[in-house]
Amino acid sequence: MSLTFIIIHVVFISSFSEHRSFSDHDQPKHKYYSRTDTTILSVSDAEWKKILPADVYHVAREKGTERAFTGKYWNQTGRGTYYCAVCGNNLFRSDAKFASECGWPSFFEPHRKNAVLYEADKSHGMERIEVLCGRCNSHLGHLFDDGPEPTGKRFCMNSIVLEFVPTKGVSF
Repeated sequence: MSLTFIIIHVVFISSFSEHRSFSDHDQPKHKYYSRTDTTILSVSDAEWKKILPADVYHVAREKGTERAFTGKYWNQTGRGTYYCAVCGNNLFRSDAKFASECGWPSFFEPHRKNAVLYEADKSHGMERIEVLCGRCNSHLGHLFDDGPEPTGKRFCMNSIVLEFVPTKGVSF
């Protein structure tokens, strides 16, 4: 085999893999992650810290926030589903996503009623509603009352705690 053929082959495979659909092979490999199990998790922060990448842990467990316009999904388009990057919980559908221009991915409703939980957040001198994953209790972002109809809500989420899985057969 020539070196040119190998390089072209590697470039082709790399390019193809960026556009393939998400599969079980790509899922994080820890025992709490599942896209089908809806059992509520009770995992200590110490255990999550061992499992999660530091940047995901910071947002999910320490209630951090990524900078506006830096997350991978703030301007994501395409049909699919957004899952919790920590536990795999089904959170939002792409047809509930809208361009809010706030710099974070925004949705007007969760996928199902118990997909997320809410808590009062009085940090940083503000009164907000924190949005948590309904399965693993990880911080996702905040809820505001300035979204579009039909709900008037804006679920302002951090990209780093989301995973987008495109709908099969849909090109982008």
